[in-house]
Amino acid sequence: MITGARPRAEGDWLLVPAPQEHRPYRLFCFPHAGGDATAYRRLAHAIAPFAEVWALRMPARGGRRRDPMPATFDLLVRTLVEELTPHLGGDFGFYGQSFGALLGYEVARALPQELRPQVVVAASAAPPSAWTGTMPQGRAAADLLRLAGMGELIEAEPELRDMALAAIQSDLDVKNTYRYRPSPLLDTDLYAIAGDGDPMLDPGQLAGWAQHTSGDFGLSVVPGGHLLATVDDRGPVDLLTSIIGRRSAQTSLKEHQ
Repeated sequence: MITGARPRAEGDWLLVPAPQEHRPYRLFCFPHAGGDATAYRRLAHAIAPFAEVWALRMPARGGRRRDPMPATFDLLVRTLVEELTPHLGGDFGFYGQSFGALLGYEVARALPQELRPQVVVAASAAPPSAWTGTMPQGRAAADLLRLAGMGELIEAEPELRDMALAAIQSDLDVKNTYRYRPSPLLDTDLYAIAGDGDPMLDPGQLAGWAQHTSGDFGLSVVPGGHLLATVDDRGPVDLLTSIIGRRSAQTSLKEHQ
């Protein structure tokens, strides 16, 4: 059973599903295309009190269904930099899945150097240089919904299906405006992970993420499909705990040298 403090909203863009009384490591979580902060509820409770999840509440879905999505990827990144900046400080990292991995990486690059995360964990995503071209309307959203393991939703709940498809399409429209710019490289640590049963990503692509950071790089293939953290699955908690703990220990050692 999930217990603890009630979820807390931080403005329009952020949800803290499992608030902690102390000030632990903050893990800012970026959802997949069509996803919402609720995808990280189980992860938030599973990783507490070691870390506190701050999940993005994206527009055009859920409680923000009437809020417009920024028209372009660049505008979305600039908006998130503005929204996140007041909450950055101390020890923190980024975790993103699929579209959220790309978004988290680009937000980290756009932040001033002194406000960048200690580590960016990119899950279930090809490296940024591979995110080229556009995806067609309609069918692509339905395919993503099914391949993400939500096929039953498509068949059983037409109203929810339509809402989910609209949210996915809004993100795909933004994704289609993305253009990778090779420099500057991210200068913080980067860790790429993928599920061993992911039907949308060849795990061999993970190594390509190493070309997108000048910091330390690591990769892992873990049990799971395309989406690792969902409303039903807590995701790669043990791996995230290990990555965060290792990075925090390195920072503490440098501070005492």
